[in-house]
Amino acid sequence: MARSAAADQSPIAMSRTCAQRSLVSRILIPSSKATDWRPLLASPNTQWQKRYSARAAALSWTAAKGLPPEIAGLFPEGAELLFAAPEWKTPLPGGRRESQTDIFCLLGLADGLAAVAVEAKVDEPFGPTLSEWLVDASPGKLERLAAIQALIGATEPFDGAIRYQLLHRTASALIQARRFRATEAAMIVQSFSDERRWIDDFRLFVSALGGTAQPGQPIIVTAGDGVRLRLGWAQGDTRFSKQEYGPGTDWELAGKR
Repeated sequence: MARSAAADQSPIAMSRTCAQRSLVSRILIPSSKATDWRPLLASPNTQWQKRYSARAAALSWTAAKGLPPEIAGLFPEGAELLFAAPEWKTPLPGGRRESQTDIFCLLGLADGLAAVAVEAKVDEPFGPTLSEWLVDASPGKLERLAAIQALIGATEPFDGAIRYQLLHRTASALIQARRFRATEAAMIVQSFSDERRWIDDFRLFVSALGGTAQPGQPIIVTAGDGVRLRLGWAQGDTRFSKQEYGPGTDWELAGKR
């Protein structure tokens, strides 16, 4: 099989190429309430509802006024939230479609910075498996997969049952870690599901990287080029996915309760 251009690039070189393609403005505007997140969604009318992760995450992070406790628990004591940006886009090799992270944040750790991609979930699945995504795969898809494998440091092909979303979201965290000169990348699932829906998909993904996933416990592995990669399942407060939000409700200005 012919090697793709991505396969011939080091993870660092790929990260620089992707950073140069980034369309995300470097000028960020602070939010004061959860509804400030709504216009950033791909489909605001559909996604800003009860039982949808976008709204649950906005309420959770705004109420926390920092790192939500379930996410803070996956990092060393004293981890400081430097900034968080919802719906953060990271270009990837092999096409124009970016990896759009629910929340990207930069943390200050005792030994440096951590670039963190947070994937929020309530009932929504992780999308197609890798096998499904690769049906009639274009050269661009093959190039993207080769790039993701290099970034993660995989020496063997991924199991086709792994959810593609978990792969490209992790790759985006690694790209951003190199962009911000961070010592660590992290991909965290923040679940607002009472049933912990889709945790088996997460466990399969973590096992492919040589770890064992348990809710609330960080998994540390080594990615491509020796980068420290932290993975975790953060079980959030499920009330954020169920409560009404609007004038006169407890969540009108999440974080001021």
